[in-house]
Amino acid sequence: MSQQSPSNPYSNGFDDRNIKWYPLGDIEHIEFSMLDIDNQGEVVDFIAKFAANERILLHRHLSHTNTFVVRGEHHLYDPSGDLKEVRPVGSYTSSPPGEPHYEGAGEEECMVLYSIRGHVDGKMFELMDDDSNVVAVLGMDDFKAAYAEQKPA
Repeated sequence: MSQQSPSNPYSNGFDDRNIKWYPLGDIEHIEFSMLDIDNQGEVVDFIAKFAANERILLHRHLSHTNTFVVRGEHHLYDPSGDLKEVRPVGSYTSSPPGEPHYEGAGEEECMVLYSIRGHVDGKMFELMDDDSNVVAVLGMDDFKAAYAEQKPA
Protein backbone atom coordinates (compact mmCIF):
# COMPACT_ATOMS: atom_id res chain seq x y z
CA MET A 1 0.00 0.00 0.00
CA SER A 2 1.42 3.38 -0.97
CA GLN A 3 1.95 6.15 1.53
CA GLN A 4 0.84 9.74 0.96
CA SER A 5 3.86 11.89 0.18
CA PRO A 6 4.23 14.97 2.39
CA SER A 7 5.28 16.95 -0.70
CA ASN A 8 2.14 15.86 -2.61
CA PRO A 9 -1.01 15.74 -0.48
CA TYR A 10 -2.95 14.27 -3.45
CA SER A 11 -0.66 11.28 -4.03
CA ASN A 12 -3.17 9.02 -2.29
CA GLY A 13 -6.39 10.66 -3.47
CA PHE A 14 -8.22 12.62 -6.11
CA ASP A 15 -6.45 15.86 -7.08
CA ASP A 16 -9.04 18.56 -7.82
CA ARG A 17 -6.61 21.49 -8.13
CA ASN A 18 -7.32 21.80 -11.85
CA ILE A 19 -11.10 21.87 -11.47
CA LYS A 20 -12.69 25.32 -11.46
CA TRP A 21 -15.44 25.24 -8.85
CA TYR A 22 -18.58 27.39 -9.06
CA PRO A 23 -21.39 28.15 -6.61
CA LEU A 24 -24.66 26.34 -7.26
CA GLY A 25 -26.91 29.38 -7.12
CA ASP A 26 -27.44 30.41 -3.51
CA ILE A 27 -27.21 26.87 -2.14
CA GLU A 28 -24.80 26.80 0.80
CA HIS A 29 -22.10 24.17 1.44
CA ILE A 30 -21.75 22.99 -2.16
CA GLU A 31 -19.72 23.92 -5.23
CA PHE A 32 -19.92 22.24 -8.60
CA SER A 33 -18.32 21.99 -11.99
CA MET A 34 -20.22 21.03 -15.13
CA LEU A 35 -18.64 18.20 -17.11
CA ASP A 36 -21.01 17.55 -20.01
CA ILE A 37 -24.55 17.81 -21.31
CA ASP A 38 -26.07 15.41 -23.81
CA ASN A 39 -29.18 17.25 -25.00
CA GLN A 40 -30.40 14.42 -27.21
CA GLY A 41 -29.90 11.79 -24.51
CA GLU A 42 -31.10 14.16 -21.75
CA VAL A 43 -28.03 13.50 -19.59
CA VAL A 44 -26.31 16.05 -17.33
CA ASP A 45 -22.92 15.23 -15.79
CA PHE A 46 -21.28 17.32 -13.08
CA ILE A 47 -19.02 16.93 -10.07
CA ALA A 48 -20.03 18.41 -6.72
CA LYS A 49 -17.92 19.26 -3.69
CA PHE A 50 -19.65 19.30 -0.29
CA ALA A 51 -18.14 21.16 2.67
CA ALA A 52 -16.98 19.02 5.58
CA ASN A 53 -19.56 18.40 8.32
CA GLU A 54 -22.25 20.31 6.42
CA ARG A 55 -25.32 19.43 4.42
CA ILE A 56 -27.21 21.17 1.67
CA LEU A 57 -30.87 22.11 1.66
CA LEU A 58 -33.71 19.64 1.50
CA HIS A 59 -34.38 18.52 -2.07
CA ARG A 60 -35.79 15.75 -4.23
CA HIS A 61 -34.29 14.19 -7.36
CA LEU A 62 -36.94 14.04 -10.11
CA SER A 63 -34.66 12.13 -12.50
CA HIS A 64 -32.73 8.90 -12.44
CA THR A 65 -29.40 9.72 -10.78
CA ASN A 66 -26.11 7.85 -10.91
CA THR A 67 -23.42 8.87 -8.42
CA PHE A 68 -19.81 7.93 -7.76
CA VAL A 69 -18.08 9.11 -4.57
CA VAL A 70 -14.66 10.40 -5.62
CA ARG A 71 -13.42 11.64 -2.23
CA GLY A 72 -14.63 11.57 1.35
CA GLU A 73 -17.94 10.21 2.61
CA HIS A 74 -21.26 11.18 1.02
CA HIS A 75 -23.90 11.46 3.77
CA LEU A 76 -27.65 11.31 3.12
CA TYR A 77 -30.24 12.42 5.67
CA ASP A 78 -34.00 11.97 5.83
CA PRO A 79 -36.26 15.08 6.06
CA SER A 80 -36.14 14.95 9.88
CA GLY A 81 -32.35 15.35 9.68
CA ASP A 82 -31.51 11.80 10.79
CA LEU A 83 -28.56 10.23 9.00
CA LYS A 84 -29.92 7.44 6.79
CA GLU A 85 -26.93 6.43 4.63
CA VAL A 86 -23.16 6.87 4.42
CA ARG A 87 -21.55 6.22 1.05
CA PRO A 88 -17.77 5.79 1.35
CA VAL A 89 -15.27 6.77 -1.32
CA GLY A 90 -15.59 4.50 -4.33
CA SER A 91 -19.33 3.94 -3.85
CA TYR A 92 -21.45 3.87 -7.00
CA THR A 93 -25.23 4.15 -6.88
CA SER A 94 -27.93 4.19 -9.51
CA SER A 95 -31.19 5.56 -8.12
CA PRO A 96 -34.64 6.29 -9.52
CA PRO A 97 -36.39 9.54 -8.57
CA GLY A 98 -36.79 9.52 -4.81
CA GLU A 99 -37.98 11.06 -1.61
CA PRO A 100 -36.87 14.43 -0.20
CA HIS A 101 -33.52 14.33 1.58
CA TYR A 102 -30.52 16.35 2.67
CA GLU A 103 -27.01 15.38 1.61
CA GLY A 104 -23.52 16.47 2.48
CA ALA A 105 -20.09 15.40 3.68
CA GLY A 106 -18.64 13.67 6.69
CA GLU A 107 -15.52 14.72 8.58
CA GLU A 108 -13.74 15.85 5.40
CA GLU A 109 -15.03 17.49 2.24
CA CYS A 110 -16.69 15.10 -0.14
CA MET A 111 -16.68 15.03 -3.95
CA VAL A 112 -19.38 13.19 -5.87
CA LEU A 113 -19.74 12.67 -9.61
CA TYR A 114 -23.39 12.97 -10.70
CA SER A 115 -24.91 11.73 -13.93
CA ILE A 116 -28.53 12.84 -14.14
CA ARG A 117 -30.63 10.91 -16.69
CA GLY A 118 -33.82 12.39 -18.12
CA HIS A 119 -36.20 14.94 -16.68
CA VAL A 120 -39.86 15.60 -15.95
CA ASP A 121 -40.98 18.46 -18.21
CA GLY A 122 -37.45 19.85 -18.07
CA LYS A 123 -37.27 19.55 -14.25
CA MET A 124 -34.54 17.54 -12.50
CA PHE A 125 -34.52 18.67 -8.84
CA GLU A 126 -37.05 20.25 -6.49
CA LEU A 127 -35.46 22.46 -3.83
CA MET A 128 -37.41 22.66 -0.59
CA ASP A 129 -37.59 24.51 2.68
CA ASP A 130 -37.33 22.58 5.95
CA ASP A 131 -41.11 21.99 5.89
CA SER A 132 -40.86 20.21 2.50
CA ASN A 133 -42.43 23.09 0.56
CA VAL A 134 -40.97 23.41 -2.95
CA VAL A 135 -39.22 26.78 -3.19
CA ALA A 136 -37.37 26.34 -6.50
CA VAL A 137 -36.73 23.88 -9.29
CA LEU A 138 -33.51 23.08 -11.18
CA GLY A 139 -33.81 21.66 -14.65
CA MET A 140 -32.20 21.14 -18.03
CA ASP A 141 -32.27 24.85 -18.87
CA ASP A 142 -30.43 25.71 -15.63
CA PHE A 143 -27.73 23.15 -16.30
CA LYS A 144 -27.42 24.21 -19.95
CA ALA A 145 -26.89 27.80 -18.79
CA ALA A 146 -24.32 26.71 -16.19
CA TYR A 147 -22.50 24.62 -18.81
CA ALA A 148 -22.41 27.53 -21.25
CA GLU A 149 -21.06 29.84 -18.51
CA GLN A 150 -18.46 27.36 -17.24
CA LYS A 151 -17.27 26.06 -20.62
CA PRO A 152 -16.80 29.13 -22.82
CA ALA A 153 -15.82 28.43 -26.43
